[in-house]
Amino acid sequence: MGTTLNNIGKVAALLLVIVVCASCSSPKDYDQLVTISTRLGDIKLVLFDDTPKHKASFLELAEDGAYDSTTFYRVLKNFIIQGGDISAHPTLEHEARRLIPAEISPKHIHQRGMIGAARQSINHNPYKESTTQFYIVQGRKFNETELTTEIGKLNAALPKFLYNGNHEELIAELKKLQDEGKDEELQQRIIDLRQEIEETLGMNFENTKITPEQIKIYTTIGGAPHLDGDYTVFGQVVDGIEVVDKIAALKVDSVDNPLEPVYMKLTIEKIPKDSITARYGYKYPTTRVKEGE
Repeated sequence: MGTTLNNIGKVAALLLVIVVCASCSSPKDYDQLVTISTRLGDIKLVLFDDTPKHKASFLELAEDGAYDSTTFYRVLKNFIIQGGDISAHPTLEHEARRLIPAEISPKHIHQRGMIGAARQSINHNPYKESTTQFYIVQGRKFNETELTTEIGKLNAALPKFLYNGNHEELIAELKKLQDEGKDEELQQRIIDLRQEIEETLGMNFENTKITPEQIKIYTTIGGAPHLDGDYTVFGQVVDGIEVVDKIAALKVDSVDNPLEPVYMKLTIEKIPKDSITARYGYKYPTTRVKEGE
């Protein structure tokens, strides 16, 4: 009898430990791992807690199946792959018009593998509100000269420089690169002319906004730096970036839509954050505890 009571006591104690341990993990210790499944493989990503409106909107639509059977319809090699146009769903026309307030942060730049929110042009959207569509940055690596030059300003000044003197051979050279579709070589050639253009026109094309951290990331990891500050970055690929490369390498039509469609299906798993870190190497930002807490 005593042995039986002793065993019951041990079982009760074990159950108590189980109950206590079950309550040890806070909801904050978990995160949603999103998997985008395509015919070319799976892309796994996490969404940032400090872009809560974008995270909530994306997860809501993904859980409702809104993104399922949509495609990556805009594919630009060495730049981005864009998808998630839910407007084709008859019952989702209203949701497709949803606008999400901008959550642009200097902490989240457009390095390779980042998830950004698409939006309308600034002319129609002065507050940079996002749509429900999204893009994944493939990007490319840049040299420091590119990053420290205001490319848009330099390109805008180029015609004035070219037609302000005897530059027929240079015009022919640049036109040849343009006609051959060698866009990166063309841009680099224009950057090489920067000092001469500055001296001729009395202008300065120095990019003073670029930070040392951005220079380090874009020269080593790569990305799309010209999007920084204009679009909300709200997530990051933690596994399957090679699938992004495969999609970006597909042949496309005149409007950058893959000739063979790439459909997607999204699934969400609630997983402990430390498990995501262990599996994929993704490190969550640490939260500092205020004094007195």
